[in-house]
Amino acid sequence: MCNLYSLTKGQQAIRELADAMRDSTGNLPIMPGIFPDYAAPIVRNADGARELALARWGMPTPSFALKGRNSDPGVTNVRNVASPHWRRWLGPECRCVVPFTSFSENELLADGSRPPVWFALDESRPLAFFAGIWKRWTSVRKVKEGETTNDLFAFLTTEPNAVVAPIHPKAMPVILTTRAEIDLWLSAPAKEALALQKPLPDNALRIVARGQKQDGPASI
Repeated sequence: MCNLYSLTKGQQAIRELADAMRDSTGNLPIMPGIFPDYAAPIVRNADGARELALARWGMPTPSFALKGRNSDPGVTNVRNVASPHWRRWLGPECRCVVPFTSFSENELLADGSRPPVWFALDESRPLAFFAGIWKRWTSVRKVKEGETTNDLFAFLTTEPNAVVAPIHPKAMPVILTTRAEIDLWLSAPAKEALALQKPLPDNALRIVARGQKQDGPASI
């Protein structure tokens, strides 16, 4: 379950690869450590064009899991897209892509510690995207905030490939690396788009760092 990722490429590179014609993010900083409930960039369909925008990481939690709770911090990863809770947000209007340069999974060591292990396409940490969904939603994310309305997002997961499985045997994010895959996810009917919910090939991913709470540019 990926609950930490990094984005160290600028917004111009994001706009170009995702063909985003609008940008509402302002001056987007480098983000070496993105955690759940952080505001982070997504690219989505908006009024006939693709928009680079900020959204809060964590989609609404299914109602059965909120019994007895007075806040909803959100769900960061989505696996079961057949669930009615998620199926309602699988149309192109609620799909997005989430830019990243590396992502982290925790490795369980013999001493009980769980240090992060960082994965990227290669050592240079090129830009790629997670296949995601988004929705504007009113809820109580944190009790101290009270009820707020936010654009929320999460990304899809799938079974892990041979690189991720030794660290996290349950899942890995759905990763898009080409303009064609991005176009398919953002525009195609759901059945076609969901064909992308599969592991990245083993030779397309590698471990680039261990034990760091953040992952910076490749020069670090």
